Amino acid sequence: MPAHNEALGIRPVLEAILPQLSDLDRLVVVADNCTDETATIARSTGAIVTERQDSVRRGKGYALDYGVRFLAADPPDVVVIVDADCLVEQGTLDRVARKAVTTGRPIQSLYLMEQPANPQPKDAVSALAFMVKNLVRPRGLEYLGMPCPLTGTGMAFPWAILQKASLASGNIVEDMQLGIDLAIAGTPPAFCSESKVIGLLPQQEQAAKSQRTRWEHGHLQTLLTQVPKLLKASIQQRRLDLLAIALDFSIPPLSLLVMIWLTMMGLAITARFLEVSALPMLIFTGEGILMAIAILSAWAKFGRAELPAKTLLAIPFYLLWKIPLYLAFIVKPQTKWVRTERDAVNAPPS
Repeated sequence: MPAHNEALGIRPVLEAILPQLSDLDRLVVVADNCTDETATIARSTGAIVTERQDSVRRGKGYALDYGVRFLAADPPDVVVIVDADCLVEQGTLDRVARKAVTTGRPIQSLYLMEQPANPQPKDAVSALAFMVKNLVRPRGLEYLGMPCPLTGTGMAFPWAILQKASLASGNIVEDMQLGIDLAIAGTPPAFCSESKVIGLLPQQEQAAKSQRTRWEHGHLQTLLTQVPKLLKASIQQRRLDLLAIALDFSIPPLSLLVMIWLTMMGLAITARFLEVSALPMLIFTGEGILMAIAILSAWAKFGRAELPAKTLLAIPFYLLWKIPLYLAFIVKPQTKWVRTERDAVNAPPS
């Protein structure tokens, strides 16, 4: 568990994990560049704590690399990585560890986000978009027998794979990059929908913007730089699974996808009224209908119980909220890891 200044919420996270461990398991917390009581709190719960201080090489990737090297003296069969601000549901650790051993591949748990205590409409839409990305699409890939992306927490790795992985980097979406690297190397991640890790969307507006900026700028950078690499590898290695990963990563974030469609639809309507051609308008109308069906179907099947129908009415406001984020990517994309400010983590119900 990499942890940077997580004193506010790390105790309930650790206390949810400890009962899931056997006598042969170890819970190791990497207190990374901490200036608060993270290490002390973690030790008080019974976790093993190793501390790292490096003012230059900062970020989760470096913390993970440090933790793996710490384990190398007495390596385990499987390493499960969990973020310090996520609650792990009962049974998750055992399921993903067993699946990693059985398949010999990295395993990704279902990772969803809950809305904060006082949610705004955009929080509900954000949770819906997160559900489509981390549940609906991986489920579809799993059904087709294809790999899934790594989403950053609730990940299990056979030791033989993880010890060879390149982890020490300041990549702002190090999990995405790790999944791509492992897939190209011949061990693509698999999805485990029976396990679940829950995060919490930030309550504070600035923290929410910071988190979404890091996620989506990282996604777009990965799309632009890694999709060509995956396509090339899929041809060279003659592997359909790499093509599937490339196509999945080619899909921009849902809000950006809708913005692109709206822009193209506006141009198509303009072309129609200028009597240039009606074909573009017909094509984009059809695409819009298919996209709406996909979103509504995903909500009806997977999100209706927790996200009311009025969530869908907030989508236009969510898109407006995201416009500055995408403009910032064009002007000055985020390339350095920035920690999102945390809200308190509540213990799961007993």
